[in-house]
Amino acid sequence: MFIQEKEYFEAYAQYFSKFVGTYKNEGIKIGIIMPQNEFNSCQIFPSCTWTAAGLAEFIGKYLGPEMEKQGVELFFGTMERPNEALVDTILNDPDAGKFIKGVGFQWAGKEAIPGIHKRYPELALYQSEQECGNGKNDWLYCNYTWKLMKHYLQNGANAYMYWNISLDKGGFSRWGWQQNSLVTVDPETSTYQFNHEYYLLKHVSHFVQPGAKRLKTSGSFNNILAFVNPDNSVVCVIQNENPTPTKISIQINGKTIAPELPANSFNTLVVK
Repeated sequence: MFIQEKEYFEAYAQYFSKFVGTYKNEGIKIGIIMPQNEFNSCQIFPSCTWTAAGLAEFIGKYLGPEMEKQGVELFFGTMERPNEALVDTILNDPDAGKFIKGVGFQWAGKEAIPGIHKRYPELALYQSEQECGNGKNDWLYCNYTWKLMKHYLQNGANAYMYWNISLDKGGFSRWGWQQNSLVTVDPETSTYQFNHEYYLLKHVSHFVQPGAKRLKTSGSFNNILAFVNPDNSVVCVIQNENPTPTKISIQINGKTIAPELPANSFNTLVVK
C-alpha cells in the first residue's frame, strides 16, 4: 500500500508534475491524469493499493493543486470494484471533489457506473479498460464485448477504451495471460489479421462522430445503440443475435426504415 504520509504525498505529486512537464517540453501535452490504476488490487504486474480516504487526501491537498498549475484535469480511477461508496468518498470530499472532472470504470466497476451516473449526471464517465478476454478472439467474446459496450454507453459512459491493439498469435500478454486483441500478428509469417472485435468497434467508431450524443430507444427490439451526430445524422448500431435473418422496423424523425438483418450479425445504419 502507498505510504500515506505527508512527505510521500508531496514527493509523489511532484513526480506527477515533473512527468507532465517533461512530456510537455517534448511537445506532448497530457490533458488528463488518473492517479492510480485499480487501487483496490495488488497485482502480479506493477500496482499499488490505496484506501479511498488516502486517495482523497492525496488528490485534494497535493496532486490536485499541482495538476491545476499544469492545466491538467484529474479523473478519479481506475475503479475496478462495484462499490459506489469508494467513488462517493472522493467526490464528496471538500478538497478532492473540486478537482475531479470524471471517473474511469473497468471490470467489476461496471456495476457501480449506473448509480454514480444517476447521482452525478453531469460528470464525465469513462470505460477505461475493456475486459481482456481469453486469447481466442472468437465470435462468442465479440458478443460479450457488445453487451459491455451497451452497458457502459447506456449508463452514462462518454468514452469506451479497448485494451490490446495487437498481440502475437496466441494472445499472450507479457505476464503470461492469454488475451484478446483487435489485431493478431503472426511473426513467423509476417502477417496479421483483424479480429471480430476490431470490426465491432469499427461499427461504432467509424460513424459516430466526436461530440455525438446517445439517443434513448424504445419498442420491443432493444439490441441497439443509437446516436445523433453534430451534423444531425443519426447512427444506429444493431445486433441480430438470432441464427436466422430478422426483419425489424425503425422509426426516426417520422421516417420508417425496415432492414432485414443477416443472421448473427452487427449492422450500422446512418440516417441523414
